Amino acid sequence: MKLIVFGATGGTGLQVVVRALDAGHDVTAVVRDPARLGAGGAVGGDPRLTVVRGDVLEPGTWRQDVGGHDAVLSCLGSRDRKHPTTVYSRGTSNIIDAMLGTGVRRLLCLSSAGLEIPPGTPLAQRLVTRLVIQRLYRYGYADMAAMERLVKAGSVDWTIIRPPMLTDKPATGHPRAAIDGHLEGLRSVSRADLADYMIGHVEDRETWGRTVEVGS
Repeated sequence: MKLIVFGATGGTGLQVVVRALDAGHDVTAVVRDPARLGAGGAVGGDPRLTVVRGDVLEPGTWRQDVGGHDAVLSCLGSRDRKHPTTVYSRGTSNIIDAMLGTGVRRLLCLSSAGLEIPPGTPLAQRLVTRLVIQRLYRYGYADMAAMERLVKAGSVDWTIIRPPMLTDKPATGHPRAAIDGHLEGLRSVSRADLADYMIGHVEDRETWGRTVEVGS
């Protein structure tokens, strides 16, 4: 397949690029700073990798590169916890506009399991999530929620993936997933497992138009 990845220099995005290349796919990575991609030689020199310098908030820098791909994988993120952000909502809106303009239909995008507290969550965990985690990440979560609303209203074949806390542990090879539901005992997922799930379910129609929790 031909995949285009946004947020490719982040922890998860880089895993998506590396593991997609390892699986034999052609990958286009849209990045603001190409020098950050493939630090340590992870993807440097791979002939199936095309790097496009661009900012997701400035679609004129990459819009023409979206066409011809089988799917878009969005791994957008923001490290700024102190200020409101629009990188998720505006960035994804720009991506969808480009997809509609170039005939690309398939979109997988990352959100967060922290947006919701599942029914039956123990009181202590519920309080930690509501009073600590959701407050700490309130700006990011607000923008992710806006992103989810616009994705669901869009005319593309979308899957929203909601991971919990991300780790740099090795891939287990068998990430767990719950479609339109919640995983029992969800605590964390390795970025490698998350990347494997995204790549492995690009063509899985069961996930189209669905929200998926993924965990290790």
